[in-house]
Amino acid sequence: MVNFNFFDLFWLFFIFSALQPLLKQRLLEGARVKLITSIEKKRKSRVITLIHRQETMSLLGFPILRYIDINDSEEILRAIRLTPSDMPIDFILHTPGGLVLASLQIAFALKKHPGKVTVFVPHYAMSGGTFIALAADEIIMDPHAVLGPVDPQLGEYPAVSILKVLEEKDKNEIDDRTLIMADIAKKAIHQVEEAVYKILEGRYSPEKAKELAHLLSSGKWTHDHPITFEEAKSLGLPVNENMPEEIYQLMSLYPQPVRRQPSVEYIPIPYRPHRLPRSKGEI
Repeated sequence: MVNFNFFDLFWLFFIFSALQPLLKQRLLEGARVKLITSIEKKRKSRVITLIHRQETMSLLGFPILRYIDINDSEEILRAIRLTPSDMPIDFILHTPGGLVLASLQIAFALKKHPGKVTVFVPHYAMSGGTFIALAADEIIMDPHAVLGPVDPQLGEYPAVSILKVLEEKDKNEIDDRTLIMADIAKKAIHQVEEAVYKILEGRYSPEKAKELAHLLSSGKWTHDHPITFEEAKSLGLPVNENMPEEIYQLMSLYPQPVRRQPSVEYIPIPYRPHRLPRSKGEI
């Protein structure tokens, strides 16, 4: 007969408490993989998720805001390379934005994919997330979801606001640092507008693509301005609100976590085309 004393029970409780978050995380990951696989079979597509949640450091409890970074773009580019050219891509997007470089890498890679690209926005895709959404053949938004402007930000200031200083003050009254920032701001706005035009090119007339590129990158709105479903539709973006229920179910499997977790997930194997070309002599 095994006898347990108080300290044995204490250590068992301690070990169980330490393992519980890990077990819960593994169960969530398994449920996500299962649901992603189910969506892929139903839609005959490659599902890629880019979902950012605010996370908390495991010991100190400080909030950490996730955003699109180079690690995200590397993983997503790999997922796109593993996808046959004739297979559609379903991209589930939930992000406050991030690095322009990483966002544009993802957007251009999606645009070049020959198969249909559908971006699902169940809640929001701001800033860099909007770059990615613009690269899609179809954007499916929840009726209450939002996109956002892509005007560049230099540190804590919008680029367009820095340029405003040059209009409001005499150049001799402006310090050198502000003049340098204004020069960078001018270049940044031009570069972003040109990038958006290239993303939209071929899906709209040159005039419409130029108009949208200027509107989204020129700083007409504040950077956190919500572009609603109705507004996106009025702008001529390819949006609809037929959000599959499975997308909401998948989002529920990304709760506000305690520990850092991957924000990009997909089934990490190359997929074969549904119909492989037959070589000569084959029946």
